[in-house]
Amino acid sequence: MLVTFINGYVFNSDTERFEKTNVTCENEFVFSIGDDIPKNAEIVDLDGKYLIPGLVDVHTHGIGGYDFNSATEEQVEKMRKAYAKFGTTSVMATFASETPDNLVKYICETQKHKYAYDGYANILGIHIEGRYLNPSKKGAHNERLLANPSIEELDMLTKVMMPTPMHFSLAPELDGAEAFIRKIKKLGGTVGIAHTNATYEESMAAVSWGATSFTHTFNAMTSVHHRMPGATVCAMTNDNAYAEVIADGEHLHPAIVKLIYKSKPKSKMVLITDSMAATGEPDGNYSIAGSPVTVLNGRAIILPSGTIAGSTLTMFKAMTNLMKFVNIPLEKAIKYATVNPAKMVNAKDVGKIKNGYHADFIVINDKNAPKIESVYIGARKLEV
Repeated sequence: MLVTFINGYVFNSDTERFEKTNVTCENEFVFSIGDDIPKNAEIVDLDGKYLIPGLVDVHTHGIGGYDFNSATEEQVEKMRKAYAKFGTTSVMATFASETPDNLVKYICETQKHKYAYDGYANILGIHIEGRYLNPSKKGAHNERLLANPSIEELDMLTKVMMPTPMHFSLAPELDGAEAFIRKIKKLGGTVGIAHTNATYEESMAAVSWGATSFTHTFNAMTSVHHRMPGATVCAMTNDNAYAEVIADGEHLHPAIVKLIYKSKPKSKMVLITDSMAATGEPDGNYSIAGSPVTVLNGRAIILPSGTIAGSTLTMFKAMTNLMKFVNIPLEKAIKYATVNPAKMVNAKDVGKIKNGYHADFIVINDKNAPKIESVYIGARKLEV
């Protein structure tokens, strides 16, 4: 089936501009961009509105009351619909610390949705953020579930993760980390430095082994000191590594978001949510990473310690927050929520409106104060 979107302003990720043109899609993918309209195409009239790529979240634990660490196949489908409602059309299902057996169990439940082009958000692959973390920087993760990197466990996990994109977040100073990182890279996966007490030198060594990103930069890692720069300064100064940013104004002060924005190459900063089950849901009691969490006024914390436990942020809100925090227009903010995260995890065919890419779009009517008017996944309008 052919679908052509007409009479709209289409975002070009390569030029970072909106262009008045048409987009024709076939079998869930973009077929052509230009003025031609196939005779047998179904027409979607954008009526002068703006079309941007669906958003890509590579670090998200849950939404809509559910968490990937415990979701059944049916619940994963509900999560995918909830992501799509908020404009996130592709996700890396992110798993917090768990036993290897339980990780395998729930990865298998989630993997049943890979390549499920059914009008809901796509599961791009799997992100393991947990278990291989430094206990001194555990954050919300349950310490009893932490362990040193193990090649045996890696083989067990990758067996059920491949061939989809796979990303691991870990502390590189732990015993066994070098061999672990090198093998992930050899298998085609990617690695983020996370929940770490690593020195600057240890962080640089991890990048040389194959680590390519820093997980929720500044959070749960060695902080800045003028004589002991640590992982944070490595994240800020290494032009070859991506820096994840939670732009909710709570995990990072807006001035720190601006500092990262000014420090990193524009292709190496990535917006994430680190969202948990309470996203899009009322305040109340939830859990993440094996720990109970209380959500009050949208803020997720572990009581009584007050540790921040993920977020209730959406990618669309992260993108519009970035516009405010660093004073940039929508055209400059889009890449941090689309093409950059896709490239970070080696995900193909998402994050752009371009021939051969998946036909995932958000329609907005005001680029200066953007709000989601409708969402299309595989060129099909999401019904909410």
